[in-house]
Amino acid sequence: MATGDVGYTLDQLRGFVAVAEESHFGRAARRLQMTQPPLSRQIQRLEHGVGFELFLRTQRGAELTPAGRIFLEEARRLLSFADTAPLRARRVAAGTAGTIRIGFTAVSALTVLGRWIAVAAAELPGVDLVLNEMVTHAQLDALLAGEIEVGLVRQVPRSDMLDSRLVARDSLILAAPRGHALTRLDRPPTMEDVAEHDVVTYSPSEAWYFYELVVAAFQHAHLNPRYVQHISQVHTVLSVVNAGLGVALVPSSATALNLSNLVFLDIDDLRRDTVELHSVWRRSHGNPALDTLLRSV
Repeated sequence: MATGDVGYTLDQLRGFVAVAEESHFGRAARRLQMTQPPLSRQIQRLEHGVGFELFLRTQRGAELTPAGRIFLEEARRLLSFADTAPLRARRVAAGTAGTIRIGFTAVSALTVLGRWIAVAAAELPGVDLVLNEMVTHAQLDALLAGEIEVGLVRQVPRSDMLDSRLVARDSLILAAPRGHALTRLDRPPTMEDVAEHDVVTYSPSEAWYFYELVVAAFQHAHLNPRYVQHISQVHTVLSVVNAGLGVALVPSSATALNLSNLVFLDIDDLRRDTVELHSVWRRSHGNPALDTLLRSV
């Protein structure tokens, strides 16, 4: 074991801590179940290795030098680390300890991610979760680069390096400002009703999954609405609608973000369960904790 140019062994550190705590070489030797001469030689070699005296030898025993008192703190820390390292390693190998870096979309944080966090807290208390909010394409890039272990994304990946599982479905619904004409109908609005108003939609580059869903929904109804904004995140779309700049088609899970000026409505002729959320991970990830989490959720 070494730090920089300084070398010492765990046995030397244990001997040093025993002498420091007993303030006596003889008592420390008995505590370590060894004779005093080998212990004295251990301490001498340790002092030679670190380059300074650790003890003042007196007739009554051994007293720590100022440098020895500082070194005692570090020695205890290193010994604690060395003693617990095998247990930590066994837990990591068993998938009950370690770190999992999770990518997620904004809306998935309100649904699936919350369940994952709850499961991990209950069943994997030794596993640290590192959370990263990203749009889908950024998550897929991060997965392939090894920057995250698992993602919650809106599309099935087209890569032999990645595996996926469908974890949730929901439907597109209408978000409108409170008091909007579509909220005052005596029936659920139709797609034709929606197309008569300004529509806030999604960025074709940053949020192409929702962009394609919305465009396809209107095309299926043979409609060409007025798109007034193209935005990358669902929660920002809701903020813009809340400000009164138009209406929007949003996943039903977004109702958890119910802002003060929002009303959510089902659309009468819109197909249900078209919005999918997938968990995605690298097939060769090598993280036992991730395998445990995926089994648990």
